[in-house]
Amino acid sequence: MTDPMPPGGDVVDPDELAARWADAWRPEQVAGRLDGVGTPWCVVAGWALDLFRGGQSRPHGDLEIAVPEAGFAEVRDRFPECAFDAVGSGRIWEGADTDVLAATHQTWLRDRASGRYLFDVFREPHEGGTWICRRDESLRLPYDAIIARTVDGIPFLVPELVLLFKAKEPRPKDRADFDGVLPLLSRARCEVLSGWLTRMHPGHPWLRELARR
Repeated sequence: MTDPMPPGGDVVDPDELAARWADAWRPEQVAGRLDGVGTPWCVVAGWALDLFRGGQSRPHGDLEIAVPEAGFAEVRDRFPECAFDAVGSGRIWEGADTDVLAATHQTWLRDRASGRYLFDVFREPHEGGTWICRRDESLRLPYDAIIARTVDGIPFLVPELVLLFKAKEPRPKDRADFDGVLPLLSRARCEVLSGWLTRMHPGHPWLRELARR
C-alpha cells in the first residue's frame, strides 16, 4: 500500500541512533500534547501492551503512535518546534517532503534543538473512519473498535492487534510480551487473535497457546 522507496535518505550508525532515542517520550507526554485533536490516534507496539496491563513491564527504546494518514497534518501541527523525518528500509529522510512521505509510512519526531528523537508516528491507511490493516487490506475495522483507553484517557491499540503485528517475525521481546499479556486476555480477545493469526500466519506457534485459554 506504499510506493517504492524514494531515492536518497541517510543510513545512521546503530549506536548513534540509539543515542538519539535516549530521550524518547512516555505515552502521557504525547497524550498531553495531542489533547483535543480531532483525528483518532493511539499508542501502539510494546507501550500499548503496557498500557493495557496497567504498568510498565520492561524498558522501551522508543514510543510509537498510529494515526490515519489523512490526520497526520493535524498531529504534525501540534509540534511546530520539531521536524518529522521519514523512515524506511533502514534509511532516514530528514524533513521529508510530500513525495517521500507518500512513499513511506513511518515518521520520527525530531527535536530541532537537540537532534534527539521523541516518538515515532505510523501513518496508517484508512477509508474515512475505518482503519485498514497494512499487511492485509481485507482486515478493516472502525477506529472505535481498535482503540481502548487507560483510566487516564490515554488511547492505545487493543492488545490483539498489537500481538498480531508482533507475530510476523517475533523477537525475544515480542515473545516475552505475548507471554506477559496472554493471561490477561479474555476468551473473546483470544478467539479474535486466533482467527487473524490463522488467516495471516497459518500454523503460528502462538495458536496452540491461545487455544488453551
